[in-house]
Amino acid sequence: MKLALIVCTIFVLVTLSFSFNSKDGWVSLLDRNLTQWNNYLSYRHSETYSGEMPKNENGEPLEPVGLNKDTDSVFSVLNENGGPVLRVSGEIYGCLFTKEEFSNYHLRLKVKWGTKKWPPRKQKLRDTGICYHSIGDYGKDYWRAWMMSQEFQIMEGHMGDYWNIGNSAIDIKAFLPEGTMNPVAGNDQPFLAMGTGTDTKGFCLRTVNNESPNGQWTTLDLICYNGNSLHIVNGKVVMVLSNSRYHQDNKDILLTKGKIQIQSEGAEVFYKDIEIKKLNTLPQEYANYFVR
Repeated sequence: MKLALIVCTIFVLVTLSFSFNSKDGWVSLLDRNLTQWNNYLSYRHSETYSGEMPKNENGEPLEPVGLNKDTDSVFSVLNENGGPVLRVSGEIYGCLFTKEEFSNYHLRLKVKWGTKKWPPRKQKLRDTGICYHSIGDYGKDYWRAWMMSQEFQIMEGHMGDYWNIGNSAIDIKAFLPEGTMNPVAGNDQPFLAMGTGTDTKGFCLRTVNNESPNGQWTTLDLICYNGNSLHIVNGKVVMVLSNSRYHQDNKDILLTKGKIQIQSEGAEVFYKDIEIKKLNTLPQEYANYFVR
């Protein structure tokens, strides 16, 4: 009996090891019980939200839902063809975020839109995002939902855009904007500083829309190495970013490590095959993008 128990235990451990690690270094971040993640929820925002802390009918400030209090199943895991699929309802603004911090890695996943939308995005494009190098407290953004970070935007027609979250900043290969124009990424352009502490606001459009047709999975890859990053959509590099940092007390501080956040932002979205791989060096195919 004791021998049988030992054999069974070894079998389970080996099985788990193979489910989380493959021979080429990839590690799965998604399982049925979201064991590698925590969550934070802020508010069900209304169409009239203007950046101020939401208030109740008596004009008193409302507290956010908080940490690991997802009683409304904003984040849940479904089973599709024998594998886990993460559903983010979008009903309450917030994030699912890794328990572990990461630096120098390749993150890959597949994403597909659902059908539901919630205020204040009922009449707007579906929107969410992956925030990387996430550090500090929650609610450091306009929506009071996310940690300070760099955002790989996931939005209808805009997969791969960049937003700075909180007081972050970064340099992006982009065309110089004029007047009220938004900067647009260009992989052969000079680097342009964007975000807190720079002369350019923290938003940049991707080079091109490379999203899959509605209802189909889009593959996203995020490469991060020594402060450089690449936003890749369906195999195409749509943004080249460098010198990741945040601006505090009138100085820039390197931002090259942190947690990974998956946003809940007013739209239903599904994810699968969420995997990460540590990079000890930057493969030459990616390093070529950072030749100045």
